[in-house]
Amino acid sequence: MEETKELITINDIRSKVYIIRGQQVMLDKDLAEIYGYEVKKLNQQVKRNIERFPEDVMFRLSNSEIDSVRSQIVTSRKKDFFAGQEGGRRYLPYAFTEQGIYMLKSSDRIFM
Repeated sequence: MEETKELITINDIRSKVYIIRGQQVMLDKDLAEIYGYEVKKLNQQVKRNIERFPEDVMFRLSNSEIDSVRSQIVTSRKKDFFAGQEGGRRYLPYAFTEQGIYMLKSSDRIFM
């Protein structure tokens, strides 16, 4: 049976862009969802290739930044904010700048 993929609209992507540390970023959870990966596996691969992701393209959020992201979400997704892997998240999320997102997808080795 052929697997169908859901169409992602521009508005879907826009709703996943946040302003953190004065930069437009997307969170690991949202990128994993868009690209069809598990958050845990995406982050494992990033950690294995950490030299490709300096802090100006990827950083881990602080607790106060999580509160800032929650305030940017129109409808509260507080319950599922740390969802993304079985049993919930144990670590603070990563945020990726536009350049970091490009680096994720341009490096096929990371995810293949």
